[in-house]
Amino acid sequence: MESVAMFAGSMAGQVLLSLGQAMVVVCVCFDMVRALSVPRSHRRYVASTIFRTLAVPSVLVMGISVLMDAVFWSWMDVVMGVFVMVMIIFRLHHDKDEDNWWKGKGKKFARWARKQLSSGRSLAPAMG
Repeated sequence: MESVAMFAGSMAGQVLLSLGQAMVVVCVCFDMVRALSVPRSHRRYVASTIFRTLAVPSVLVMGISVLMDAVFWSWMDVVMGVFVMVMIIFRLHHDKDEDNWWKGKGKKFARWARKQLSSGRSLAPAMG
């Protein structure tokens, strides 16, 4: 835990934490834009894509921030950080039918990976 406290107190640690917190703020702001935009509009599509892209890294940043706050025994900051993490996770899982760039990419990636692993890799049977 001493290494976590030393990293959090260093200049590099402070810069990384500040950049991470800025990313969390951008993620939450685009979630608000998504919530206030007209359904099936380009603005909502872009906001949903950016929110979905930044949600998982934001949860990771908040987890690290909560860990550092716990090391410093700052329990109010721990509670607020956990609240933000739960809020982002809830919003990420709440609207699954939202149209965004990531929708359907899992199937496309799996199809591409199958094609890459199977094409041109088969060996001809040995001739006797």
